Amino acid sequence: MTEIPSEAQVLEWMTSLSNWGRWGEDDQKGCLNLISEGNRLKAAALVKDGSTVSCARPITTEIQPDTTFQVQRYMVDSGEGRDTDPPERRLVRRGSSEFIGMVFHGQTITHIDALSHYSWQGKLYNGKPANLITSREGAQSHSIEVASQGIVTRGILLDIPLLKGKDWLDPNEPVMPEDLEAAEVLEGVNVGEGDLLLVRTGNYKMRLETGRVPNTQPMTACQVACTPWFKERGVAMLGTDTSNDIRPSHYATVTAPLHTVSLVTLGMWLIDNANLEDLSDKCRQLGRYEFMLSLGPLIMRNVTGSPVNPIAIF
Repeated sequence: MTEIPSEAQVLEWMTSLSNWGRWGEDDQKGCLNLISEGNRLKAAALVKDGSTVSCARPITTEIQPDTTFQVQRYMVDSGEGRDTDPPERRLVRRGSSEFIGMVFHGQTITHIDALSHYSWQGKLYNGKPANLITSREGAQSHSIEVASQGIVTRGILLDIPLLKGKDWLDPNEPVMPEDLEAAEVLEGVNVGEGDLLLVRTGNYKMRLETGRVPNTQPMTACQVACTPWFKERGVAMLGTDTSNDIRPSHYATVTAPLHTVSLVTLGMWLIDNANLEDLSDKCRQLGRYEFMLSLGPLIMRNVTGSPVNPIAIF
């Protein structure tokens, strides 16, 4: 069994696993470069019956113990009073609309982390200075706009609770590389270059069924020991039903090691807080764990990520 790597080992991976310069010194796409037209065509060939499954959590304005920032909704206009408006007013007052404001980074909203989301020692992915992300202009480099044409490729679900015969992993039980490989064998799949890997821990199911807990409480995730495996396999993007870092961190210096190594060193984009429960049910029903996966992040200028609704197509 793989041991929890030391902090010294994690710091060494910051250099040895680096993809800086791999796709050119000005590259901002990182591991999305691994998704070729051929990958998309192979993903499309996986569509057999046309059924779809959302992998997103609902966005609500409610406050729960794990809410990082409350979503704000203000109605600009509504349908209230339309039935009692005078006739002349009914002719000009037809629509309803609202303002929505949110901080999508955090523990509850399904979102993509662009490569501008994290830096290490003052550097973003590919060595660009972190001060390109400013309070006035936002992410002047590595913005979510890099993925404006969408992300479409083969998706693979590795269902770790299925592997271990339980509903969810214990909050203090990390996902290790051998878990990923054992899940591959169980499901009859093999993660390859350009894939979008989804790893289910059951964390979302646990929170729905046992109650949500504050963000200070322990949480499972893929341990940073998985990052060499991600690079070796050529994973283009990782998504899980967690916020993608074990809590509490195993380390004193690197408090979010998976985010740091993935986003800064590898240039591997992340999906945080996915809902993989419906997808897990669908995969079990069909007996297959590979599918076409499509994501369309919002095209927002100079932004460090985007809320997203990943769609698996079978």
